[in-house]
Amino acid sequence: MAYFLKKSNLKKGVYLQIYESFYDPMRNGTAHKSYKALGYVHELQAAGMEDPITHYRMEVERMNRARRMEKEQKRIQEIGEATPEKILGYFPLRNINEGLDVKRHMDLLQKGTSLQFNVYSMLSALIYARVIDPGSKSRTYEEVLPKLFEGTGYTMNQLYSGLSYMGEEYEKIIEIYNHQIGEKYSFDTKHTYFDCTNFYFEIDKEDDLRRNGPGKENRNTPIVGLGLLLDANQIPIGMKLYPGNESEQPVIREVIAEMKARNNVKGKTIRVADKGLNCAENISHTLKSGDGYIFSKSVKRLSKKEQEWLLLDSGYRDALGPKGELLSRTKSCVDIFPYSYTDKSGNKVSAKIREKRVVTYNPSLATKQILEIRKQAEKARLLKNCRAKRSEYGSCAKYIQFIATDKKGKITEDKIQAVINEEAIQKDIALAGYNLLVTSEVHMDEHAICLAYRNLWRIEESFRIMKSQLDARPVYLQKRETITAHFLICYLAVLLVRILQILILGDAFGSETLFSFMRQFKVVKISDSTYINNTRSTPFLKALAASTALPLSSFYLSNSQINAILNHRFNDWV
Repeated sequence: MAYFLKKSNLKKGVYLQIYESFYDPMRNGTAHKSYKALGYVHELQAAGMEDPITHYRMEVERMNRARRMEKEQKRIQEIGEATPEKILGYFPLRNINEGLDVKRHMDLLQKGTSLQFNVYSMLSALIYARVIDPGSKSRTYEEVLPKLFEGTGYTMNQLYSGLSYMGEEYEKIIEIYNHQIGEKYSFDTKHTYFDCTNFYFEIDKEDDLRRNGPGKENRNTPIVGLGLLLDANQIPIGMKLYPGNESEQPVIREVIAEMKARNNVKGKTIRVADKGLNCAENISHTLKSGDGYIFSKSVKRLSKKEQEWLLLDSGYRDALGPKGELLSRTKSCVDIFPYSYTDKSGNKVSAKIREKRVVTYNPSLATKQILEIRKQAEKARLLKNCRAKRSEYGSCAKYIQFIATDKKGKITEDKIQAVINEEAIQKDIALAGYNLLVTSEVHMDEHAICLAYRNLWRIEESFRIMKSQLDARPVYLQKRETITAHFLICYLAVLLVRILQILILGDAFGSETLFSFMRQFKVVKISDSTYINNTRSTPFLKALAASTALPLSSFYLSNSQINAILNHRFNDWV
């Protein structure tokens, strides 16, 4: 508040001190404390100071003027150069991250380097920034990190050095997180869910990581593949980046084998994946590793005998709705099925495997698929009638046969014509609504098999979070190490969000709700010790405030309340 000169009449004489007045929130008023002791007047005079009282009064006036100028400069700076707004919504992730005690292990990992900043602090800040306001690393450094309560303490060049180090050591960093999560929460690996996606880069030239391949967006640009592994509770436990021109089928073998080795995972794991990863070599590798599998399989690629069994009406158990309407049908069988593949040495490997196959039929899905089949067939007929080129048919070309015929329809060596493949259309209509699961778990209940497979949607949601909520692309980085670090940050952001959502909040709130809260919970500093909470009240905020006893809905927040929010622990939530 201000300085003043205090004169105390003691036995020895008049004693001078400079005192400082300040606001004490405990007293709800002004308090005073000694700032500097000066001495007795007669002793100061004996030392050569003619009028100590006048001298120090002038000194106090100078100090007060300096303080007023400092406050004015600070006020101007806050208005003109730095925003007083701070983002507080990342505190749940900070709580989880700090509670894992990852820093101690990452500090040990960093010891062998010459880096002059703390990698854990940088990584944590980049994770929080990615969640609350994703953007390029330069924008993050200049606009987002200053709004965190952590502060940076490193330069932009150091940030890029840190990213390179994180990319080089990303597998060890994931291993550290997995070890600490396993210590505190434990992973459930009786089922593991795996899938792959890819991210395209708008660059002209390929490199060793960004390679041309079959991208999800059907773009002719280099891509990077990413495989993601989840445990039975849909918590991420592994990530693998691979060049975009490589097949995703071997990735599941590499990631699971590496995950089990790095994290000392024992016992049988049932691997759950979509039909894109269902190949003979993956199945053989799974069984040789002592694990099991649940894969989906395309009903269109089944043998004629298997399709006849699938379409045979007998053996199905119907699930009916309250009005007697058909909701779904299910049947299963256990049999010996042949598999074969060519190994890396070019040798053909054949095996007969005992599997359980579960087929389900969904009439609502059948109606939707039949509508799409007929739409494609009609498009093919229209293109045929207008004598379109083969390249113009696109996806409906599967219902066209390009053959040479004469005027009577007999096959000749004449000009090639487009002919509607009615057999293919009717076959697809007959198989509409059916889905087939194959599993090594022959004693597993049908319902449990279907339920385990249905949970695979969580991995799709994790990819969606990466691509939409976290803006995993576009990626403005160029080096392999920094690109890897970028996806590591996205992966760890998903990991912390999933722990919050599933393990701490009991899966009671969706990811959209969590991201909305974390991005909207902001405060504005109005004085050295007071913030204004300008967050809109929501049911989630009220529930969180009630369960944690934190002042999340208070309009005014003090420094001590901010610290209490940032350092809260969620141990008693569930």
